[in-house]
Amino acid sequence: MTSHPTVGVEEEFLLIDPQSGEPIARNKQVAACAAEHGVDLQLELTSCQVETTTDVMGTSSALRRELTRLRRIATEAAAANGAQLLAVGLPPTVPHKFPVTPTARYRRIAHRFGMVAHEQGICGCHVHVAVPSRPHAIYVSNWLRPWLHVLLALTANSAIYRNTDSGYASFRSVLWSRWPCSGPPPHFDSAADYEASIDMLQRAGAALDDGMIYWDVRPSANFPTVEVRVSDVPATVAETVLLATLIRAGVMTALQLRAEGESVPVLADYAVRAAHWKAARDGLEGDGIYLLGDQSTVSVRELLDRYLETVRPALEVLGEYEMVHGEIARIAAEGNGAMRQRRAWRRRNEIADVIRELASAVTSD
Repeated sequence: MTSHPTVGVEEEFLLIDPQSGEPIARNKQVAACAAEHGVDLQLELTSCQVETTTDVMGTSSALRRELTRLRRIATEAAAANGAQLLAVGLPPTVPHKFPVTPTARYRRIAHRFGMVAHEQGICGCHVHVAVPSRPHAIYVSNWLRPWLHVLLALTANSAIYRNTDSGYASFRSVLWSRWPCSGPPPHFDSAADYEASIDMLQRAGAALDDGMIYWDVRPSANFPTVEVRVSDVPATVAETVLLATLIRAGVMTALQLRAEGESVPVLADYAVRAAHWKAARDGLEGDGIYLLGDQSTVSVRELLDRYLETVRPALEVLGEYEMVHGEIARIAAEGNGAMRQRRAWRRRNEIADVIRELASAVTSD
C-alpha cells in the first residue's frame, strides 16, 4: 500500500451545570471564550453543546496532541463561563427538552422534526478520511458497513441517561435512530445511486439538506472525504485516536481492494441493523454478529481481532499496528466510556459519581 490518506476529527461535547449536572445553554459564551485562545468551537443543534474540529492530520501522534489541546481549551472556556465540559454520548441527567441554538437552519430543523430535535444533547465523534473521489467514498462506505457496529461497541459512551442505567452501552445510537436518515446506510451500487437516494430523501422532507444525511458513514457534504459518524464521542483522547486510526486503516484497506478490482458483498439491511442494535446494547463487554461469514455471534473482542487482522497491512504501513493492538487490549481491560459510567453508577446510584468520572476523563489520555 502506498496511499496515506489524511484524517480529521470532529468531537461534540456536552455543557452541564456543575452543581445540578443538567445541560446548560451556554454554547455561545463558551465558543466566544475559546475563540480568544485560538480555538473555533462550532455551535450544535442544541445550545448545551459545542464541537471541536481538528486540522487535517497525517499521524496519530499529531492527532493526539491536537485533540488534547482542543479538549483542554474547550474545558477551560466552559469553566470560565460556569459550565462543565463532558465527553459523553448523552447527558446523564436531562431537562424536559433542550433549547435549540437560534440559527435559521436549526429553527427549520426544530420546526420540521419537533421533539426529535428538541430531545437532543446527543454527542458523537465524526472521523474524516481523505478519498480521491465520490465513487471512491461510496466503495469505502460499502466496505465499512460490516464493521461499523464493531467500532460502535468499542467506543460506546452513553449507558447512563435520565438518572438511570439505560440498559444500553450506547443509548445515544438508539435515540439517534429516530432521525429518518440515520444509522447504518444502505449499500449503494454507484455514486449516481447514492445521489438519487439523497435527492429523494430531500424531496420527501426527510432531510432538509445534505448536512442532514446522518448515516453512520457517508461521503462528506463539504470535504473530499468519507465521514464515519457511528461513534459516541469517546470518553478519552486515547480512545478517539484509536477510533480514528482504525477507521483510517479501514479506508486505506478499502481503497487498495478497489484498486485491485475486488467487489464488496451486499449485506441484508436487517442483518446490519441487528448487528448495530446488538452493539449498542451490549457494547464492548458483549457478543456481536460477524456479518461477513455465517452471521454467527462471537465476542466483540473476537470481532475486533478480525478487523485488526483485516486492516493490519495498512496499520503497518502507517507504523501504528503496535499502538492499536496495545490500546485495544488496554481498553478491553480497563473499560471504555460506558463501562466507566456503569462502574461509577453502581457505587451509590448517584449521578454525581458518574459526572465526576466523566469529567476526569475529558482531558486524560
